[in-house]
Amino acid sequence: MDLGFGLALIGALVILVLLGVHIAVALFGVAFAGVWIIRDNPALAMRLLSVSAYNGIADYLFATIPLFVLMGLLVSISNVGKDTFEVAEALLRRLRGGLGVATVAANAVFAAVTGVSIASAAVFTKVAVPEMTRHGYRKAFAAGTVAGSSILGMLIPPSLLMIIYGVLAEVSIGKMFVAGVLPGVLIACGFVAVIMGLASFAPGYVYQEGRAPLAGATDSRPAMPLSEILTKLVPIALLVALVLGGLYTGFFTPTEAGGIGAFGALLIALARRSLGGGKMWRVLTETGAVSVSILILLIAAGFYSRMLSMAGVPTAIGDLVQSTGLGAYGFLLIYVLIILFLGMFLDSSSILLIMTPIAVPIAQNFGFDLIHFGVVTVIAVEVGLLTPPFGISVFTVKATLADPTISVEQVFAGAMPFILVMLAALIAIAAFPWLSLALI
Repeated sequence: MDLGFGLALIGALVILVLLGVHIAVALFGVAFAGVWIIRDNPALAMRLLSVSAYNGIADYLFATIPLFVLMGLLVSISNVGKDTFEVAEALLRRLRGGLGVATVAANAVFAAVTGVSIASAAVFTKVAVPEMTRHGYRKAFAAGTVAGSSILGMLIPPSLLMIIYGVLAEVSIGKMFVAGVLPGVLIACGFVAVIMGLASFAPGYVYQEGRAPLAGATDSRPAMPLSEILTKLVPIALLVALVLGGLYTGFFTPTEAGGIGAFGALLIALARRSLGGGKMWRVLTETGAVSVSILILLIAAGFYSRMLSMAGVPTAIGDLVQSTGLGAYGFLLIYVLIILFLGMFLDSSSILLIMTPIAVPIAQNFGFDLIHFGVVTVIAVEVGLLTPPFGISVFTVKATLADPTISVEQVFAGAMPFILVMLAALIAIAAFPWLSLALI
């Protein structure tokens, strides 16, 4: 098959998704039609679909997904996000922009046990935005800070996007998790620097008119007792240390880490009496719904990837890129720009499912380390959570906030500094692979 046919199939997939067809249905439909047309054999397309459905998620590794989803939901229902923010606020409120810094810090900790940006956005919209507004921050900046820092949920491990990439690219999920730590810390530090810089040099962007704190002013509220800090922070700190420590040292496989993490989160939820009134049943049913939706997407993506290979699309695109003389980083630049463009219209999972099967073979031919390539991919995809017109994290914050005085456009504007930090981090990590590979 020629490259034009392959590109037509990819274009058909993107158009179907933009028209509102569910990404799994679009992947199955395009892949089935592609195999049928390529081999002129609908029976073969059906057999390949059945093989993909069985082999696609038969591996023990796929137990990682429901276990980490369960851990994240148990942690969310235990008010860990609220407690983490309160501790960060108590420790950081004397800094310029301290509540914004506390939001980033709490989101970073929360990200290390949930792995879902949307969960972070919903939790901290309820917790941080009212508190920041009460202390004189502009609502738009407060909402933008929550939306911006929520993306840490998909970068700092465990991350569902990294699991999806690891499965699609056939690389170690444990190594992907470890590779995300340093970039996640780097981006979080960049967010902190931007917040403190804006609070110091452009207070009108951060604070409501006349509410900026005076130079040298101190917070008169009593300090949080050490015993309360430990009560709120130690359980989640132990859970993070257990999961990430086990992964980093190689003591746990990703699946085992998910099981240990889910059990630890269950103990925290039980200790805090957070599972009464049918909440445990809701957690289990939501875990099943989220996990099944992800696993169906992975089956569909596997079928789509087989169809692309059968059509010779990755090879044809790779040959085309090499013939243009762009080189490895020229290819990487075009790839990132395409992802950023798709991020304006599609959600993160859809972009990964469409682009990874095409790009990974080409990246491998150019000599990229697929772990480093995966981190760059995830960061680029995460930028899409903040960029208009789709910006799902921004819309999540807006919907959760339910405040008619704040428009979506204002939240996008409040998130703009965080988008710039992420783009700067993306360039740095793409240019210096050791930033993602140093801990592996």
